Amino acid sequence: MNILQEKGRFYIDNDGKTVAEITYTTPNNDMFIIDHTFVDESLRGQNVGEQLVASVVALARQQERKIIPLCPFAKREFEKKASYADVWKK
Repeated sequence: MNILQEKGRFYIDNDGKTVAEITYTTPNNDMFIIDHTFVDESLRGQNVGEQLVASVVALARQQERKIIPLCPFAKREFEKKASYADVWKK
């Protein structure tokens, strides 16, 4: 399963159909806001959502930004993973 990236989102495509994605906005040069996560039922239970959140976290670290996880799924991931504390803008 290959996670692709384009401006404002990471996603997984299957025959031209998006089957998983996480979207984020960039309100300024210091942060991302995660606003949506979607995983198709066919991929549930495979940690796809967690991998998508991790992709945004890796990008934030690379660009030295913070993240506001507005999406409920992403927020739960931040609450569960102490390792995300360095990029979490509370």
